Amino acid sequence: MAIEKVWIEEGCTLCGLCEDIAPEVFEMGDETSAVKEGVDLNQYEDQIKEAAESCPAGVIQFEE
Repeated sequence: MAIEKVWIEEGCTLCGLCEDIAPEVFEMGDETSAVKEGVDLNQYEDQIKEAAESCPAGVIQFEE
């Protein structure tokens, strides 16, 4: 299934794991990580799912 949307909920601890797993999709901000604008999410589906599963705070969400 194709990923339609990815977002970060409140509670990000800025651990950087998502950026390590999928630097093409995620970037670290000052207070939370963020999803980069204009990314072809389908191209990085496996990395997005891995980042969501690996997130220690459980704040990475995606919609298929």
